Amino acid sequence: MDKKLETDNLEMRLQALESRLYGERRSKSGKPVKCADSLARIQAGLTNTANKRERVKILHKKIEDLVKYLDPQFTDHITVPDAMKLEFILAEEDFLLSQASLLEQVSNMQPLLDSTYIRDVPEHATKLQRLSQIHIKEQDQTEAQSQEVKKLFEEYNKMMFLLSKQFTQWDETLRKLEEAKGIRPVE
Repeated sequence: MDKKLETDNLEMRLQALESRLYGERRSKSGKPVKCADSLARIQAGLTNTANKRERVKILHKKIEDLVKYLDPQFTDHITVPDAMKLEFILAEEDFLLSQASLLEQVSNMQPLLDSTYIRDVPEHATKLQRLSQIHIKEQDQTEAQSQEVKKLFEEYNKMMFLLSKQFTQWDETLRKLEEAKGIRPVE
């Protein structure tokens, strides 16, 4: 059933494509032009031409070689001899050995990665998220407290400055009164 629907759908799409390409053109027999018929005629013509010409036959036989030659890695294979490749590998020997050592360390640490602590990370992630939210909230509260303490210190400093200024004025006034009465200040 699905195959029938798919085939019908494909035929409808092909007819729509043919009508877009050819419009209302008709073949010599009066039937609408079909893409498949045109492609079949072209393929038959190419096959006949290829079979008649010896060079084309040879080309078809050598097409695999041509594909191999067109591969970008083929030029590397031709241009870089095996001795040169060996030199490249030997030049990178230290790096390769260090990478092998690191890979061994990772494979030795595999049991640690499979431990229950690592497997429980998702469970701990939710707890960590909750704690992070609490931490952010407490940071905000700390910032508010810091601002309040700063404000109180500023008021304290202002009050102390005013008191100091007031005491200085009283001292000056008292000194002037003592001088006017002739009393010597006590030191």
